[in-house]
Amino acid sequence: MRIYLDNCCLQRPFDDKSQLRILLEAEAVLAVLALYEAGSVEIVSSEALKEELDRNRDPQRKAYVEEILNSAESFVEVDNAIAQRAKALAASGFKGIDALHLACAEAALVDYFCSCDDRLLRRAKSLLAPKVKIVSLLELAEEIT
Repeated sequence: MRIYLDNCCLQRPFDDKSQLRILLEAEAVLAVLALYEAGSVEIVSSEALKEELDRNRDPQRKAYVEEILNSAESFVEVDNAIAQRAKALAASGFKGIDALHLACAEAALVDYFCSCDDRLLRRAKSLLAPKVKIVSLLELAEEIT
């Protein structure tokens, strides 16, 4: 099973866990990463994830996510086809970086694209024929554990 976790998912364990939802999402991503370390799932990395991470100024978060992305079995480089798909997704209402992440996930033929960004998840529900299954962290944990 191939999974694309966006940066908000990968960094969720560092967020303030005083809210129940954030605590549950942090636990969910740690469970997914444990499955990854056990070889039960595959994490897909991308040029888009690494470029977005490069803008992160928190060294602890950056090092943590970098380690995950560098160990991923698959890496998606942004090519012309991915850039064109990202433009089409952006035209349908996705933010630029979200569109690029989703286009990378589609190109990698992942089983799940996962985000904890409510706006992205709401927009994804409006896609007529999504090429990948787009889920929240809690939905992902429920489906794969």
